[in-house]
Amino acid sequence: MLSFSLEEIAAVTGGRLTDVPDPSARMTQGIVTDSREVAPGCLFVALAGERVDGHNFAARTIKDGAVAVLASRPVGVPAIVVDDTLKALAAIGRHALAELTDPVVVGLTGSAGKTSTKDLLAQVLPGLGPTSVTDRSFNGEIGMPITILRASRDTRYLVLEMGARGAGHIANLTTIARPQVGLVLNVGTAHVGEFGGKKAIADAKSELVAALTPDGLAVLNADDPLVAGMAARTTARVRTFGMGNYADVWADEVTLDEAGRPSFRLHLRGGDSHARVRMGLHGEHHVANALAAAAVATGLGMPLADVAEALSGARNLTTGRMEVLDRADGLRVVNDAFNANPDSMRVALKALAAMAGGHRTVAILGEMKELGPEAEAGHREVGKLAADSGVGLLVAVGGEHADVLATAAREQNPRLDVIRAADRDAVPAAVEGALTARDIVLVKGSHSTGLEATALLLAAGTVGDHD
Repeated sequence: MLSFSLEEIAAVTGGRLTDVPDPSARMTQGIVTDSREVAPGCLFVALAGERVDGHNFAARTIKDGAVAVLASRPVGVPAIVVDDTLKALAAIGRHALAELTDPVVVGLTGSAGKTSTKDLLAQVLPGLGPTSVTDRSFNGEIGMPITILRASRDTRYLVLEMGARGAGHIANLTTIARPQVGLVLNVGTAHVGEFGGKKAIADAKSELVAALTPDGLAVLNADDPLVAGMAARTTARVRTFGMGNYADVWADEVTLDEAGRPSFRLHLRGGDSHARVRMGLHGEHHVANALAAAAVATGLGMPLADVAEALSGARNLTTGRMEVLDRADGLRVVNDAFNANPDSMRVALKALAAMAGGHRTVAILGEMKELGPEAEAGHREVGKLAADSGVGLLVAVGGEHADVLATAAREQNPRLDVIRAADRDAVPAAVEGALTARDIVLVKGSHSTGLEATALLLAAGTVGDHD
């Protein structure tokens, strides 16, 4: 964790100290923007949102141990007052990055798989040197400076998720931390309603590789034409990954065990080099994530055998991402409820089917947000996918778009048992008496549906059991 004095932060941000008794007092525990996460020694950043203004919590954060508040106006407690808190955050991030000793910034983006791939890199790159990665999904203009501050001065590899909700967002993030490696996983349907189409999404994602210098490394998905086409947008060396030997890093002999965990042979172009990988993660989609991580690591000089060993030992680091929770009575809950779009729903349902092993599968699916005009079609598609996936019970959670999902599923398979729940709080009652201890239950929906809590509730208790 990097540490700076208040007077140093004021100088970096162009701010002024107000009500600060000791300008040499140090921020030792990074930055927080949520007053509930304040820890002694942190700097609290007061952001003014649509519904909540962080300035109103300034006094409480100091009482709870914050060393000062980064604010846009005096708040009656120790503060660094700046014109624009977001610009000040960016300045702090750039300053913190400059304090690291010879860091290699690995930026990654994509419509799906960012966090899972970041978690794999967190377990592979330490074989090359000290590694720090994005915490949770801190992948925007607020989260990136927070992540950089959490690095240590000897961090060699800094892995930063870069998310976007529109054109120019990733380009702006690369001005905070210019990447030496840019990884683009895919272009899908996440946030398609905000972008206006997949071509616009691709243009936004390509801002990452466009920011690379000629001595950098662009790692691109050869199986996604929109991503593969980004090679024309960069002057950096290009390295590809995919499911065939047309890519620089590829896999074959892919199999799944009885729990849906993939094994495969990992290949590297340039000879007969290959190594066997046996993953501990659930779902065939993790093969692509593993190939992406392998392409980055081998591109940075890590031997293929070492990469394969690290991938085989990798485990799930983030809750809500194909997190398998086994209940004492035998019920298995697959918590994949952190977020959802049609693409991630498809891979989750495929993973659920692979995990069945003779057990009945149950899909508790929440609405998908941020699809814009594509919302109705997207929910209809997922309803049909669920009906075709072999699930024995479908629970559709939410409002009108959950109705669309449920109706499409019934039309696709009139014999499918479909239950409606108005929201996450209605799920326990909806499934009461409908589940057995031999079931495997997938819980997935957009973050705003709150189904992560439902997954944990199902895993912790006996909700929904019948004899």
